[in-house]
Amino acid sequence: MENKEKNNNETGDNVKQEEEVVKQEENDNQEITEKKQDTTSEIEELNDRYKRLLAEFENYKKRSQKERENIYGIITGDVVATMLPIMDNLEKAAEAKTEDTSYQEGIKLVVRQFSDALKRFGLEEIETIGKKFDPEFHEAVSHIEDSEKGEQEIVQEYRKGYKIGNKVIRHSMVIVAN
Repeated sequence: MENKEKNNNETGDNVKQEEEVVKQEENDNQEITEKKQDTTSEIEELNDRYKRLLAEFENYKKRSQKERENIYGIITGDVVATMLPIMDNLEKAAEAKTEDTSYQEGIKLVVRQFSDALKRFGLEEIETIGKKFDPEFHEAVSHIEDSEKGEQEIVQEYRKGYKIGNKVIRHSMVIVAN
């Protein structure tokens, strides 16, 4: 009988130990599940931060590129604008009457080379004579009445105007009819 009681006590102890082991495993599984959820949410948060930083960096690169292009355009426009009076004087020298034709041809060659160099920067001459007056491109210095010309038609150009792309470097000085 004592053996039976001993066996029952041992069996009861074994059952209790097994129940404690099962409870411990359940607690361990629950802790692992909680840690896994915490780790997953932390990974998602870090991934979201990474994506945001990457998007901000891409925006920064695009903004920097636009700023560089704008600065380049401004500097190019300023440099070309300082050279336009030189171009005007060279053109006047080429038009001047002289008996030395080789000298005059040399001046015309320099004008052509200088003009080509400025065109490589994107410089374009603004069209004037026969065109309608546009205050964005032209500066009216005089007005005449002429029944043969259309309204707001440019009849004479005092000074050539230039632009690079859509940016006006120097307005054309013109006389407008009607």
